[in-house]
Amino acid sequence: MILSVSRRTDIPAFYTDWFINRVKAGFVYVRNPMNYHQVSKVALTPDVIDCTVFWTKNPVPMLGKLGLISDYNYYFLVTVNAYDKKIERHVPETDVVINAFQNLSEKIGKLKTVWRYDPIFYTEDIDLSYHIRNFAKIASQLKGYTGRCIISFADVYRKTKRNMPSLKPLTEDMMLEMGARLSEIADSYGIEIMACSEKADLSPVGIKHAKCIDDSLISAIIGRKISVGKDKNQRDECRCAASIDIGAYNTCKHGCLYCYANYSDSLVKRNTLKHDPDSPFLTGGIEPDDKITVRDMQSYISSQTSFFNPV
Repeated sequence: MILSVSRRTDIPAFYTDWFINRVKAGFVYVRNPMNYHQVSKVALTPDVIDCTVFWTKNPVPMLGKLGLISDYNYYFLVTVNAYDKKIERHVPETDVVINAFQNLSEKIGKLKTVWRYDPIFYTEDIDLSYHIRNFAKIASQLKGYTGRCIISFADVYRKTKRNMPSLKPLTEDMMLEMGARLSEIADSYGIEIMACSEKADLSPVGIKHAKCIDDSLISAIIGRKISVGKDKNQRDECRCAASIDIGAYNTCKHGCLYCYANYSDSLVKRNTLKHDPDSPFLTGGIEPDDKITVRDMQSYISSQTSFFNPV
């Protein structure tokens, strides 16, 4: 199986100790986001996890823990934007994240260190020139530390629009114009640029569709071909391979105004107060009405003996 850590919250930034404790314990309990008392027991042993995909805006807490997951295959998706504290309220300064990205890449290699520049949105102050200027600055500092950048354009949810009323709608022409400029910049620094979950076809400007959870990348990392289908739990535009996510909504403390995974600051505060690094749950514990089911696990490694050479 492929483990997602996590689309729902930033586990590497805020819950590294908990994650390492769960690895040592060999399992984790995960609540179904749509059915609170439906709980899955997910095995975390190396024999059933083909690869772990870490999503984070701050890999610093993981840098000293990598030796504790040396028995696992993994890669990191590290978001590095250039938004200020008014938008990404509790994300570390960009220079701090870039330095951590560089350190991470030096430890694990650039194949396993993927840059995400997302979400891309426009306001009166954050326009095309803003993105071009800041993307180029970040790309220049990540040259040689990654081979891939995944971009995505903002989906404006009701909460996002409420938090950021100055957001401007993005047309396909605007996406193509932005994509062309970013593609040119990325190429100049030896970085392949891809787009996540976009209906728009950006191939005319050299941008292919991305898989953030990418079976081809995983095959290259583990040196074995894996056979896995699309994640049916994601929207149609998402091309990610199937995975099991062990995060929980309303637990990320970055406080980004555009976040889809937090409903309110009060919920985040309430849930994080219930966090116990020794609990099998990310937040809280077993409750009387919980029904725990052992998740069926399977390896996606193909019986074929073909191997891949990481680049």
